[in-house]
Amino acid sequence: MTRVTSTAVLILLLHEGVNAWTSSRSNNMLHQPSQVFGNVRKSSALNMALDYNDPVVGEEFAKVQMMDIDDVEDELMMTGIKAPATMNEMDIRLMLVELRMRMSGKAPGQQKKVKKTSGFASKFEEVLNTCDAFEELFEELKESGDHNSQNVAAEYLNNKEEALARYGNDYKSLIRKIEEAINKPKEVTNKIKFSGFPANMGGDACRMTLEALGAISSFEVNESDDFPILEGEAEFEDKESARKVIEQYNGMDMGMGSKIEIVSI
Repeated sequence: MTRVTSTAVLILLLHEGVNAWTSSRSNNMLHQPSQVFGNVRKSSALNMALDYNDPVVGEEFAKVQMMDIDDVEDELMMTGIKAPATMNEMDIRLMLVELRMRMSGKAPGQQKKVKKTSGFASKFEEVLNTCDAFEELFEELKESGDHNSQNVAAEYLNNKEEALARYGNDYKSLIRKIEEAINKPKEVTNKIKFSGFPANMGGDACRMTLEALGAISSFEVNESDDFPILEGEAEFEDKESARKVIEQYNGMDMGMGSKIEIVSI
């Protein structure tokens, strides 16, 4: 278990050539978070993009090597990634190392951590990518090696009622921290990042649309290389204007097959 979450491109890359496989639960521990996967079968190795002679990569690999294979599989599954049924244990561990490196922004060539903003595989993945306070809490659990608590956190977000029935007594403190994290008010700055406005409206019209809710001090926009939409950033003269833009346009369907996404940065 752990973080997750990942960009849509990363998920597609790691899913490429991966077949669904049968999962099983480990029921040998009372009031312990369920283990999502069973035994691993042999398979051919993945072509990993990381240099395992790199000290940073080696450090992450050492951490993964210390984990039980069930925990490795759980962590992959939390981001919607199912290891192939024929994959051997070492390849599964290498897959998790690459996922962790890319999600943390530590992979070679990455400038910063990239988060998903849509297309989430589960409620857990959505909260992990959109709630900074929960992400911080989950990272603490990861760093401490508390795999049981990581499982509880994921299950609590995916099915709160069932998780409370299973872990409500033994994990009261953790559940309280989760609730505090996900209900913590989001900080809004005067700068936003946006995507999803139709490309045919043009940059000037896009600026006018946003500026109708408040004066803009700086504005950058370009057309996406992948879709006929506009992407960019805008800085307002005050936070209130930025907040109004997020409230009015974030999640709006413009009829382009996707919704407008606006976040505070």
